[in-house]
Amino acid sequence: MIAIIDYDAGNLKSVEKAFAALGQESVVTGDRREILAADRVVLPGVGSFGTAMRQLKKYELDKVICEAADAGKPFLGICLGLQLLFAGSEECGGVEGLHLLEGEILRIPEGPGLKIPHIGWNSLELKNDGRLFAGIAQTPYVYFVHSYYLAAGQPEIVKAETEYGVHIHASVECGNIFACQFHPEKSSSVGLQILKNFAEL
Repeated sequence: MIAIIDYDAGNLKSVEKAFAALGQESVVTGDRREILAADRVVLPGVGSFGTAMRQLKKYELDKVICEAADAGKPFLGICLGLQLLFAGSEECGGVEGLHLLEGEILRIPEGPGLKIPHIGWNSLELKNDGRLFAGIAQTPYVYFVHSYYLAAGQPEIVKAETEYGVHIHASVECGNIFACQFHPEKSSSVGLQILKNFAEL
């Protein structure tokens, strides 16, 4: 069973539908017992870093996420869910994240011909043998929607990168914790393969 954490941050049903398309059983839940009983946990999210952290704390899901991660369950952060795994974000100075991974969440700088947020398909450069990317050819295209990006503190955890006016660490892996800045659930067959790989860890 895969628990998809519900903290009123949207984009939950599309993740649930993607797992269903793979024949994987999942549940959208904010219940501590269900999350900790699950085999795998997913933290999706769209919106503001500050609002998301307030919601997680309101429902005491910040503690549950850390418990699940500490228990060694495969854990996947998607989009805002990736950013929340770090200490904080330029988007909301002073708001603390979950401190599960090391790195900075920075605003994509303005540049000629660049629209922010970064919305649409972009190619990845795969590196460091990421388990989420098993069976996926180099330079796959995936779907992004974001204004802030990750600069990871540890180069070895970076499993995919992309360029959008700046060098973006698009996917990371550290032990049982995985995260994607892009949306695998909206990234066609490549995204489904990524979710399949996660479900089979």
